[in-house]
Amino acid sequence: MPATESLTIRRPDDWHVHLRDGDMLKAVAPFTARQFARAIVMPNLAPPVTSVEAASAYRDRIISVAGSGFTPLMTCYLTDQADPAELARGHSEGVWVAAKLYPAGATTNSADGVTDIARIRPALERMQDIGMPLLVHGEVTDPDIDVFDREAVFIDRVLEPLVRDMPALKIVFEHITTADAAQFVRDSRPTIAATVTPQHLVLNRNALFAGGLRPHAYCLPVVKREKHRLAVRAAATSGSPKFFLGTDSAPHSRDAKESGCGCAGIFNAPFALETYAQVFDEEGALDRFEGFAAEHGPRFYGLPLNDGTVTLERGGCAVPDSIAGVVPFHAGETLRWRLAG
Repeated sequence: MPATESLTIRRPDDWHVHLRDGDMLKAVAPFTARQFARAIVMPNLAPPVTSVEAASAYRDRIISVAGSGFTPLMTCYLTDQADPAELARGHSEGVWVAAKLYPAGATTNSADGVTDIARIRPALERMQDIGMPLLVHGEVTDPDIDVFDREAVFIDRVLEPLVRDMPALKIVFEHITTADAAQFVRDSRPTIAATVTPQHLVLNRNALFAGGLRPHAYCLPVVKREKHRLAVRAAATSGSPKFFLGTDSAPHSRDAKESGCGCAGIFNAPFALETYAQVFDEEGALDRFEGFAAEHGPRFYGLPLNDGTVTLERGGCAVPDSIAGVVPFHAGETLRWRLAG
């Protein structure tokens, strides 16, 4: 059978992205808006987005630089003091689509995150009652736990008890990186889903040390062993509605990455669809790409599918070494698919 030379799919969404703020927001938001109709925007600004008013103002700033054809879907940053009434107000007013659980200290700007999930039990109960999804950065922060095991331990310590105790709570296990997470989501009830990033489909932990320390391959959760990459790749390309696109694009300036304590995050927004298409092509699963990119996410969130389409073409797509002072994913490489137009 001849290879597919072009692929047209319904316009997709990004169900996990960091757009930052200020000058960085202006620089990076148009790349997400070019590829995606909607995006779930992470709330880990400084200070974090914890009020309805702050979320509404941030949404306005995003629209002002991304354009009216793009819809940012806002999230609430959960703290130990999360107010159930404020969550419900923001959700009912259409400001907050979901709320984000960052274990305190787990990643960038997570110092104000949750120290013990028991502290936000009333907030989670209200979210379950109103159908507001919980988005989870699934890692424990116990320093005694090896960094490569923190996702698996989080499943045992936090996620399994939470799913058992709150069976109607919709949960998105974000940016999964392990076979453990893929299996947990696959075996759970339909209220549990997961997002998958481009980098966790492409990189294993050897990439961190290829010819030296590679700060631009460093993200959190950190990339894992090859067996885990293959398991996540199999889940993403399986056609299961439980897995959908979430880039976790997280830009940092070059000097913030290439420093004595480099920031975690990979800026993949400019060529996200091209990377995903290459992976699905390699797995012989291009017929499942539209579901992963444009259908599974909105159906899980209870939102309509997008109108319009995007087309990808087989052919060289050169990734520059730098974009707006940020080193992009695949910098200096040539991808085998390109976005038309």
